[in-house]
Amino acid sequence: MRGFFTPLARAFAALSILFAYPAAAQADPPWSIAIHGGAGTIERENMTAEQDAAYRAALQKALDAGAKVLREGGSAMDAIQAAIEPMEDDPLFNAGRGAVLTWDGDIELDASIMDGRTRDAGAVAGVTGIRHPIELARKVMTDSPHVMLAGDGAEAFAAEQGLELMPPEWFETERRKEALQRMKARKLSAIDVDIKFGTVGAVALDSQGNMAAGTSTGGMTGKRWGRIGDAPIIGAGTYADNRACAVSATGWGEFFIRVGVAHEICTRLRYRYQADIAAAQAEVPRDSEGQPTYIVHASEFGLDAAHAQEEIDAVIAEVGALGGDGGVIVVTGEGHPLFSMNTSGMYRGRATSDGTNEVAIYADE
Repeated sequence: MRGFFTPLARAFAALSILFAYPAAAQADPPWSIAIHGGAGTIERENMTAEQDAAYRAALQKALDAGAKVLREGGSAMDAIQAAIEPMEDDPLFNAGRGAVLTWDGDIELDASIMDGRTRDAGAVAGVTGIRHPIELARKVMTDSPHVMLAGDGAEAFAAEQGLELMPPEWFETERRKEALQRMKARKLSAIDVDIKFGTVGAVALDSQGNMAAGTSTGGMTGKRWGRIGDAPIIGAGTYADNRACAVSATGWGEFFIRVGVAHEICTRLRYRYQADIAAAQAEVPRDSEGQPTYIVHASEFGLDAAHAQEEIDAVIAEVGALGGDGGVIVVTGEGHPLFSMNTSGMYRGRATSDGTNEVAIYADE
């Protein structure tokens, strides 16, 4: 990762490629997608072979659904919704069906979505009975004048939009009921019970150069008083901006809110990109009058995956320094699908137009 060209060499390399091939011979526009299904204390010795295989299959199913949209020329917004909805239906994850229970034994769902092209966004918090909260979040964005709706109001809006509802028993699983009972009986904290955060999310870059991000979750086991985490908070758990990147987070939401993780990452990448252009320009040879012999243009310059990773890791390190844990998925404007976590694992996957297609669970993969 560290053997990339110097900024000047990269700038000249980009220019030479631009002029070396006629427009008709250029490769198809790139696309990229990354997904996650939660981060936390996920270790090989605690996973059976059957559990490992089940999670990988579920991740691959979601990844394939999103990649199919992009491969066929669809939008990043459609791709992330297509990837998230299968995970909302899968009881392996803490989103939709299989979500954790509140202190009172209910299920309250949160979700958010953001379009990097326009920076339009939609979010819902504390909703019940909605099969696909990510769809409701998108409806808030497209069919209401608001960014976030919560509770009864969000559910009334969902009914007006004709979204699919499911009965409480469809969402509940024995595993989540047992977790709540164990929490109460042993007076454990939510972190002790939720050794892994099953929040789901997706980020994508489509062939038109637009980015999008989305996140969906059931929150934390035993949550009380209408607690809301980072998942539905634009700028904390979800953010997308065509000028920089798309981000979806998973982890201990209170800390991700305090750091403003998703927006902070995009801001850092924007400024790192500008700094790299300035550094490349500073390396351009000067003529006899001291003027640069070449002007580095942003259109021929991309942010290295390694440089982007440095900035993403720095933000997750800041979360850790405050006492929080979790991870993020990020897609950059150059199409780099990147991950960062300070946990032992994160359910994740990525696919790109250049043939990358992989899922992973443990931090060392």
